[in-house]
Amino acid sequence: MLSNRPEAQNAPWNRGRLVGQKLPLKLREVFGIRIRLQLQRSTRELALFNLAIDSKLRGCDLIALRVGDLARGGLLGSRAQVIQQKTGRVVQFEVTEQTRHSVAAWIAKRALSRQDFLFPSRVRLGEHLSCRQYARIVKGWIAAVGLPSSDYGTHSMRRTKATLIYRRTHNVRAIQLLLGHSKLESTVRYLGIEIEDALAMAEETEV
Repeated sequence: MLSNRPEAQNAPWNRGRLVGQKLPLKLREVFGIRIRLQLQRSTRELALFNLAIDSKLRGCDLIALRVGDLARGGLLGSRAQVIQQKTGRVVQFEVTEQTRHSVAAWIAKRALSRQDFLFPSRVRLGEHLSCRQYARIVKGWIAAVGLPSSDYGTHSMRRTKATLIYRRTHNVRAIQLLLGHSKLESTVRYLGIEIEDALAMAEETEV
């Protein structure tokens, strides 16, 4: 039974929820999820996972991809570009060999054409996978490698490769370009760069 108390009706949406940036996956966790999907022969989810990691796209942009966004002349290219829904800015991303292989297998399995959504909905004809369903799929991946679901989500997929690249290169400008951020400050906040990181980079740089 619904309560008529004002505090029940006006309760904040985030009451009782953990709010904040979702954590990126570590390399071993990426491998763990990928191996499980390969063993399960889950063609769609393997393609979705690999492309989510490579593209660094927001979930809404990832699920709205069409075959033609990646394929040219029937072949999957090593690079692609899309217009982000949130910002309207063009962002480019790499498509690694293993991702091309898994995506090609999925396209062949579903006999998708160039104009089709890459990840069509299974319940709504002519539409793509929903954000809610994508979130459920990601939750399953996270659970499969024993991680707490409250700390991870769809945005973890976007952050994973960007964070790994940053940790290897400390090149914030490169990450800014890959994520399609308009301001460098946004990338710094997004990566969660702390003063220790900045000092470590300074110590490694001799003038």
